[in-house]
Amino acid sequence: MAEIKKILGSERIYEGKVVSLRCDTMVLDNGAQIRWEVIDHPGGVSILALDRDGKIFFVRQYRYPFDRMVLELPAGKLEPGEDPAECGIRELREETGCTAGKFVFLGKLIPTCAYDSEVIHLYLAEDLSYGEQDLDENEFLSVEKYTLDEALEMIYDGTIIDGKTQVALLKFKLLRDAGRI
Repeated sequence: MAEIKKILGSERIYEGKVVSLRCDTMVLDNGAQIRWEVIDHPGGVSILALDRDGKIFFVRQYRYPFDRMVLELPAGKLEPGEDPAECGIRELREETGCTAGKFVFLGKLIPTCAYDSEVIHLYLAEDLSYGEQDLDENEFLSVEKYTLDEALEMIYDGTIIDGKTQVALLKFKLLRDAGRI
């Protein structure tokens, strides 16, 4: 199994608002020299917000790369140096109007480890208080609520296609069923 022995250089190809792209040149321990493209992303959060009736908050919004509306858990991008929990608290309030009395870390996931540095932090929000949404100027979404069983069925039937949402729901079910949350 070849591993990186030495990085020879890195070239920034693109610097965008959300992501940047670099191409690294490296030598593997077998002597091969390769180039690797990497998308750098600051990371994000996804929040499974559970109300007192056992309903989970979702947002439905248009996702341009797929030219369709996507049902997903509230989520957002980390700002440079931002604490993931603080980002999650902010995004939950902005997208749903909710604040949580209890905010529990569920873990993190790497959505595309082959070429993207993004890490998504997952949280459970409970003991919710309700207020007004505070959406960004060009953010348009609707809030919907479903039970865990309904959400799991939507994973099975292909309605919920977002990876971070699938992972958070399935991890929540596993942790809850095991008595760990």
